[in-house]
Amino acid sequence: MSRAAIRYAKAVLSLAQDKNATEDVQKDMQDIIATIESSSDLKMVLNSPLIKNEVKLASLREIFKNSGDLTQKLFDTLITNKRVDLLADVAKQYTILFDKLKNTQVAKVTTAVPLNKTLSLLAQAKIKELTGNEATIENIIDESIIGGFILRVGDLQYNASIANKLTSLKRELSN
Repeated sequence: MSRAAIRYAKAVLSLAQDKNATEDVQKDMQDIIATIESSSDLKMVLNSPLIKNEVKLASLREIFKNSGDLTQKLFDTLITNKRVDLLADVAKQYTILFDKLKNTQVAKVTTAVPLNKTLSLLAQAKIKELTGNEATIENIIDESIIGGFILRVGDLQYNASIANKLTSLKRELSN
């Protein structure tokens, strides 16, 4: 993550706080992250030195036409400063800063199957028990854990996977 992305994210957050729009900008940033990560074409357009900045700006305005005024101004600023390739990093950094501001964390929950509402509530309860805070859940799917879940919040890890329990049982039996 570049220091420039952090500076842009801090500036956007500061402006959003002044205009009481931090929640709206957060939604825009999450949309930007999801869209860029799912579109290799958009990544290519933003990173290509061959594509003119006017085309990049027009593309961003069209793709994110429902985004707020501050997000649109961020596009202008990044284009003007020839840093539009940092857009995804700025968006990610903004969400991190927003979470710190709201005193929430991102918890990575690794499961063998996608989280449903019940599993999500159980994970949220475990997060609250371990950290005392709420957290935004990011689900990672890894079938090798067989079942259960692995929870990571900051530098804390809680492993309740079947694979981990089988390994522990195997270790006990071999002793």
